[in-house]
Amino acid sequence: MVTVRIAVCGDEGCGKSSLITSLVKDTFVSSKIQAVLPQITMPPTLGTPENVTTVIVDTSALPQERSNMAKEIRKSNVILLVYSDHFTYERVALFWLPYFRSLGVNLPVVLCANKSDLVTTVTSKQVVEEEMLPVMSEWKEIDSCIRTSAREHYNVNEAFFLCQKAVTCPVAPLFDAKESQLKPGCMEALKRVFYLCDKDKDGFLNDDELRGFQMKCFEKELHEDDLQYIKDTVETMMPDEDMSGGISPEGFLLLNRLYAEKGRHETIWIILRNFQYTDNLSLQKSFLHPNFDVPEFASAELSPAGYRFFVDLFLTSDRDNDGGLKVEELRTLFAPTPGIPPSWIDDGFPACTVRNDAGHVTLQGWLAQWSMTTFMSPKTTLEYLAYLGFESNDRSNPSTTAALKITKARKRRRKAGHVQRNVLFAQVLGSAQSGKSSLLDTFLGRPLDTAYRPTIHTRVVVNTVELPGGKQCYLILKELGESETAALENKSQLLDKCDLLVYTYDSSDPDSFSYIPELRKKYTHLEDMPSMYVALKADLDRTTQRSETQPDVYTADVLRMPQGPPIHTAVTWPSIQELFVAIAEKGLDPAGAYPKPLAEEDDGKLLRYGLAFGAFVCASAGALVIWKRAMGEHT
Repeated sequence: MVTVRIAVCGDEGCGKSSLITSLVKDTFVSSKIQAVLPQITMPPTLGTPENVTTVIVDTSALPQERSNMAKEIRKSNVILLVYSDHFTYERVALFWLPYFRSLGVNLPVVLCANKSDLVTTVTSKQVVEEEMLPVMSEWKEIDSCIRTSAREHYNVNEAFFLCQKAVTCPVAPLFDAKESQLKPGCMEALKRVFYLCDKDKDGFLNDDELRGFQMKCFEKELHEDDLQYIKDTVETMMPDEDMSGGISPEGFLLLNRLYAEKGRHETIWIILRNFQYTDNLSLQKSFLHPNFDVPEFASAELSPAGYRFFVDLFLTSDRDNDGGLKVEELRTLFAPTPGIPPSWIDDGFPACTVRNDAGHVTLQGWLAQWSMTTFMSPKTTLEYLAYLGFESNDRSNPSTTAALKITKARKRRRKAGHVQRNVLFAQVLGSAQSGKSSLLDTFLGRPLDTAYRPTIHTRVVVNTVELPGGKQCYLILKELGESETAALENKSQLLDKCDLLVYTYDSSDPDSFSYIPELRKKYTHLEDMPSMYVALKADLDRTTQRSETQPDVYTADVLRMPQGPPIHTAVTWPSIQELFVAIAEKGLDPAGAYPKPLAEEDDGKLLRYGLAFGAFVCASAGALVIWKRAMGEHT
């Protein structure tokens, strides 16, 4: 329920009380009425589209009542400023409007020329052009103007309706009357509306798209005559416009400017509010950031509806149908948003995902990027789903959260069983020059770069991995660079987000492996993480490591890793793809990626000894029984 509080102001004798009485009684009251009427509350019956309750407050212009009037104005949402003749009109600009400003209020003002039945020498058009427009151009507070007559009940309801509209559908954020132009913020919002209604992303609203726009905003069909009228209007106002493809963004803005010029700014607000805009032309916070909490140890992924949306968005944005999104196509795609997500820029997008030979993001890379974003920051995905126009078909969940789903929490990762997730995250650790960066490049299908470039900033890449049986999952690999110390010290975040630690070393560098045991000693909580060990650069000569324990002994005997010795591979070998599959499989079944505790082995030995001893005792007892029976028969 919306309440609009109207303060009716003006000089004594201009007809304020008569105007209010005429509204309430729906006719002119000829008998004498009191100078100042008590407050009146009217239910939502004035025909506004909003559910509005109207509170009308009459005021006195007497000097001794000035403080009460100021108090009522400060409590109000809009001012109906009434004048009735040349004298009171002169006071509009000389006294009343400066007085409102002096109160420090920023309220819209509806200018009302009352007692029009007494002025027969001029037309309404002359009054508007000669009296109202000049003062409106000078005083931005004036929202609209109208001529009324309480005696003839002329435009009485309309005057108060304009007051309602000034609050529920303010023109100030939309239109600059002096310049006769839509304001920049309004134009940006309408451009986004145009983009979202342009389903085929060809830069025009065709007939079907205009019909869809009409139905979404006004819930009624667009008839052929009305459609043709719209086209004719644009063609008349913009004779150079190419109308063959439909209405262009410029034509769409023109139509809305005409609405504002004709005082139909409520039409623009109906459009904007259907696309979730607030009175200050920002998107609703609840629309951009709906409630979506991810429980501890769980993660967020795109739902089938979310994947369908991003697939369709890719296909319509790939204007040249080359299977990749080039810079211009990405710029157009993100036009209705604040731009490419900051987290993507930090990750070096598009270098962090799959691209074709021309460097353009493929559909595989596009979906992988959004899968990673949803996993890392579901709030970012939800925000961009709102900007990009996701619409849920799920009646039980009409918000953008229908594009996401929450995975089952995986608190007990040491317990056997697959993790129910399609997006996995592995941290790649290892000494400098162990081959981590080359591993990430190879994961994205990039050729080997033999030049060494130390990784300064954190680097993240994402791609799909096909598992045995044909199922695909998204795998995120992260190299920490110089931020490794800070990242590994953040125990809670590491344990919560990460699915697997991948320890790498250069099998041809004798000083490479010793980094790993030292790292595990320094950060003992790493033992709580599933892990695997990889010897990279296996295509080079293998060398003995300068370490207390050689890698094979360390992983197989010291840690008793189920995988045994480290996996030996090289980014130049075709079999490197098997490593990514192995990483994904360990992430899905982490119980087999933990060191085997010594106590567990000892318990196993005791159990085996206990079972053997029990079997021996049972066998001995059985033999004794048989011997006794035999002796009894013999005697």
